Amino acid sequence: MPEFIPLSVPSIQGNEWKYVRECLDKEWVSSAGSYVDEFERRIADFSGARFAIACVNGTAALHIALKLAGVRRGDAVLVPTLTFIAPVNAIRYLDADPIFMDCDSFYNIDIEKTVEFIKSQTVFKNDATFDLTTGKKISAIVPVHVFGNAVDLDSLLDVCHERKIVAVEDATESLGTKYKAGRIAGKHAGTIGKLGCLSFNGNKIITTGGGGMILTDDPRYAEKAKYLTTQAKDDEIRYIHDEIGYNFRMTNVQAAIGVAQLENLEKYLSIKKRNYFQYKRPIDRIPGLHLAETPDYAENNHWMYALQIDKTVYRMDREQLMSLFDQQKIQTRPVWYLNHQQKPYRNCYGYQIEKAVFLHEVTLNIPCSIGLKTEGIERVISCLEKR
Repeated sequence: MPEFIPLSVPSIQGNEWKYVRECLDKEWVSSAGSYVDEFERRIADFSGARFAIACVNGTAALHIALKLAGVRRGDAVLVPTLTFIAPVNAIRYLDADPIFMDCDSFYNIDIEKTVEFIKSQTVFKNDATFDLTTGKKISAIVPVHVFGNAVDLDSLLDVCHERKIVAVEDATESLGTKYKAGRIAGKHAGTIGKLGCLSFNGNKIITTGGGGMILTDDPRYAEKAKYLTTQAKDDEIRYIHDEIGYNFRMTNVQAAIGVAQLENLEKYLSIKKRNYFQYKRPIDRIPGLHLAETPDYAENNHWMYALQIDKTVYRMDREQLMSLFDQQKIQTRPVWYLNHQQKPYRNCYGYQIEKAVFLHEVTLNIPCSIGLKTEGIERVISCLEKR
């Protein structure tokens, strides 16, 4: 019986046990403790952000970041339809509505269509941008760096700045992705917009089991984020609260795992890149198959590997190939179901969505764990060759 190959699982090979034991020995296990502060500092140092605020998960980080960006009830927020549903739900948590955008060939929000939408389908008045169709104020945009692919923000931020649309980067999949061209060369994904969000879920480059982070260079945002995520305490002794707060703070145990994971991040990024190219060369030689490219304007973290299938040539579609992998005990998954087609969001507006529909139909994510060995990669490739 062949050994099971998972899609994406964490790698625990550093000081995780040591640091967690220290938390337990000192009995600092909840949302206070030295590891939370240290993890925030180290993430800020690594990413180049001035401030990092730890949260219980990436969705909570997005929720608070959008609130800080000024998203209010009745507003609209631009967001890609091809993304995990978390940023879309976070918009709805604030009683705002998503406006869905198409994607480009890197699975990211289509910048050209988005700029076209802003210029042709909205009006700027009273120092704000309003959607001509619904009349809603468009207060923010959430560019998602899908699979670790950097969004072409250099081409987007000027129009957002002119139109007072705040950019909240969803960098939950892109820790370690860094721009190498344009005005933002040298900057990390998640540090370009006013606010950025990271995730440390179990399938990410590094994990804390759960966990997320808000990145910003603005001290006002940083202070407010920490305030809101710790129940908005105005007097910690007498428990006075002047605003509605949230119990969104990361625990010290989670942060201890994160500190240990971060110590190995550079090694993990190197392994991810090596494995991507071990896959790519032989896969691209198979007629009808292609491993998706990454943008040449950024150094990619290669979080997830996207296999594209031309069923007219390969003679097998995504569902059939996924079933074949399942029989071989190799875990794969399709791209997330498009959000403009999800039941809670079917009545929301989508603008010229075409590419996202195509990529959803032809893409299958293949195993990409840090611990994936050459033998596992060869088994995946062999399955593709011998179908």
